[in-house]
Amino acid sequence: MSDHEHEHHTGPIKTPSQLLWTSFFAFVAPIFIIIGLVYTVTSGNKPAMGAADPELAVAQRIQRVGTVELRDANRPLASGEAVYAAQCVACHAAGVAGAPKFGDTAAWAPRIATGYEALLNSVLKGKGAMGAQGGGAYRDEELGRAVVHLANAAGGQFAVPEAAAVAAPAAAPAAAAPAAVEAPTAVVAAAPAAAAPAPVAGATVAAGAGEALYKQACAVCHVAGVAGAPKFADKAAWAPRLALGLDGLTASVIKGKGAMPPKGGSAASDADIKAAVQYMLDAVK
Repeated sequence: MSDHEHEHHTGPIKTPSQLLWTSFFAFVAPIFIIIGLVYTVTSGNKPAMGAADPELAVAQRIQRVGTVELRDANRPLASGEAVYAAQCVACHAAGVAGAPKFGDTAAWAPRIATGYEALLNSVLKGKGAMGAQGGGAYRDEELGRAVVHLANAAGGQFAVPEAAAVAAPAAAPAAAAPAAVEAPTAVVAAAPAAAAPAPVAGATVAAGAGEALYKQACAVCHVAGVAGAPKFADKAAWAPRLALGLDGLTASVIKGKGAMPPKGGSAASDADIKAAVQYMLDAVK
């Protein structure tokens, strides 16, 4: 009876060799199987970045590192109201992406407390969803005026910045050599009269109107995709919108849609709005 019970309770592993193979298949083999599966998954051929859209990949590789923009430093400074209407209203009118609403005293109070220089520095360098220079192309003094316009509308008492520092250096050479400058001045004064009839200059301005308006009013949202705005040159985001066509998209911008106010918050003409839409469409073709 005892021998029978002893045989009944004996396990299937009876020799050291059986124990060794059992341990191997129970612990070592699964590890090698897992390593093989991981290697198979990670070493598979994958399409290179941008392979789905070779044209976009090439454009990204050869894009310019920087750009050079020439501005007229002698033109009169735009007012704070004008800069706000052209560039800032798109976000600050509705409080898009956390932007403090225009005239909202409670939202602006802690920001006004930091002082004018701190507010201007945030605009120049960018903060949160707001790009550097507010996403536009205005001069520092003009952006400062927009900051004052926004802050003072909510209880601030900042002084409007002037362009005195810019005007002073321009006047110094004239005082140093009045005789040498007198003759060229006469030539320069006569130049506009002779150049006025030329139609080429007007054509150049019209051709770049879309890009200029995009940089001033549209880039602030379309560069970073603020509030669902399709990013500039993002073909996937623009694909479902292309069905509307140029006229349909232009009508949406003029009327406003979602977080975008009418005309993108600008005071541009319908023709310039259409040119800006065409500029963005050209980037995704």
